[in-house]
Amino acid sequence: MDELIADIYEIENKEQLIDEIMNSYGDQILKLAYSYVHNKVIAEDLTQDIFVKCYKSLHTYKGNSKLKTWLWKIAINHCKDYLKSWYNKNVIVLANETNYTGDKQESVEQTVIQSDDDQRLATAVMDLPIKYREVIYLFYFEELQIKEIALVLEAKESTVKTRIRRAKELLKKGLEGINEWKNG
Repeated sequence: MDELIADIYEIENKEQLIDEIMNSYGDQILKLAYSYVHNKVIAEDLTQDIFVKCYKSLHTYKGNSKLKTWLWKIAINHCKDYLKSWYNKNVIVLANETNYTGDKQESVEQTVIQSDDDQRLATAVMDLPIKYREVIYLFYFEELQIKEIALVLEAKESTVKTRIRRAKELLKKGLEGINEWKNG
C-alpha cells in the first residue's frame, strides 16, 4: 500500500486511491473508532467521516511518515474531537446493537470457542482511560512502533513508553481483581 502512496503525486485518480486506502485500512479504522466510542453505529459514522477527511487531505500527505501513521493520526484526532463535541455530550444514540463484534461472517462455533480470557482482556482494555487504551491498541493490535505511536499521538516517545507501562499495570490489576472475584 505504501508503494502506491509513494507515487501519490503521479496518481491522477483520487477516487481509485481512496478506494485502495479504504479497502486496506477500513476494518482497522472501524475498530480504532469503536475503541473510542464503544458504539458500532457511531464508529461506522466516524469511519466514514475519517475517510472523507483523508480524501480531502490527500494533497497534504508529504510522505514524511507511513500512510498508515498519517491515517491513524487523522482517525485518532477525529475520534477525540467527536468525544469532546456537543453532539456526543448531549445526544443519546439509540441502536439495537452497540457492541462491535467484528466480521459477522464468523461461524457460531468460532464465537462459542472464543476464550473467556480473551473476552476479559478485551473488556479490560476497553475499560482503560483513553490515553492508555489508545497506546495499547496501537502497539499491540495495530503493531505500530513506539516512534510511530509518538508521531500519531503527537507525544514524546518516553511518554508513549510510560503510558504503555502504566496501561499494562492497570490491566494487570484489573485482571487480577477479576480472577480473585471469580476464584473467591
